[in-house]
Amino acid sequence: MTSAPPPLRRLLAAAPLLGAAALAAGCGSSGSPAAAPTKTITVRATPAGTVTSPTASPVPATGTASPTAAGGPGPCPTRSLRVKLGLGQGAAGSTFQVIDFTNISNAACTLFGYPGVSLAGGNPVTQIGLAAAESHTTARQQVTLAPGAVANAVLQIVHAVNFPAAQCHLVTADHLRIYPPNQTEAVLLPYTSQTCAKPVRILTIGVVQAGSGGQ
Repeated sequence: MTSAPPPLRRLLAAAPLLGAAALAAGCGSSGSPAAAPTKTITVRATPAGTVTSPTASPVPATGTASPTAAGGPGPCPTRSLRVKLGLGQGAAGSTFQVIDFTNISNAACTLFGYPGVSLAGGNPVTQIGLAAAESHTTARQQVTLAPGAVANAVLQIVHAVNFPAAQCHLVTADHLRIYPPNQTEAVLLPYTSQTCAKPVRILTIGVVQAGSGGQ
């Protein structure tokens, strides 16, 4: 089996604690924001494919505004990113799914903080259950993406069957709705997963980090 990339390996190692915490949290809040970053990472790579068509929405992504220096690259708009799913692995009652963000524009841009992520379904597609809470196991740091460069975030999806039926109201989602950090346009990616229609904490998203999370 293909070994997991470093960010995913760290999450898989912590999976028993994360899964227990998610079940205990239930309807709990996402907690306090992490401390501001202490460094900036610049990523360079070769150009990649085409962007997935975004869907407009008034709901912003999670996280705080990017601390971009005056005259430096600005935040990556949704239209400048190709968003796709990378490696996914299961452990301790959860699935850990990598989300990759590739800069497909001709200019550098920045990502800082957390994507906004939710499961969705239906026609028209609408959000199911709670949006992802933020995991504060890794501090935020600004990632500067050169054209063609990649960053990733890891999404934890707790298996909905772990929750009592009355607390959960089990349903099947067929999409992930993903807002790049600090953006109000979302990308819809096909993704099938059982989830809870009631406000149970199923999703937890990690901070954006430099590099690809795997294929």
